[in-house]
Amino acid sequence: DTLFASLKKERNAVKARSIANQIASEWNDSGSATINLLMQWAGEAADEKRNAAAYDFLDQVILLDPDYVQAPYRRAMVHFADGDARKAMADINLTLEREPRYFPALASLANILEASGREELALKAWEQYLALYPADKDARKEAVDLSEKLAGTRG
Repeated sequence: DTLFASLKKERNAVKARSIANQIASEWNDSGSATINLLMQWAGEAADEKRNAAAYDFLDQVILLDPDYVQAPYRRAMVHFADGDARKAMADINLTLEREPRYFPALASLANILEASGREELALKAWEQYLALYPADKDARKEAVDLSEKLAGTRG
């Protein structure tokens, strides 16, 4: 919680990135050597486009530790790479149910929503992201660009 408070207050983008990386490091460490190894294998399988194997490893992680938020998020990214936005969204929602502050999932949610033409919902996702990580200049630009696009379509 201290890291999230620091991330929210930090205005320097470089320092904020360091805090975000610390948070991500904590999310990555499941506390279980078995789960960490399965996650490593899932990542390697996904990188090698062996998505069936990646799904198997990630499903095992979710069975072993249903509260480990990294597994459904990673599975969402594999679904998205497979072109299945519906399953990707389901896993992103599962991730956010378990950890509403999981800002990478909020960014992915925003991108998927925007790609599917749901710009207003995408903007809300960016706003949630920026409430957690306000110093992310790329996310701020995405939100501003989307807001301007929406303003142009309304006016």
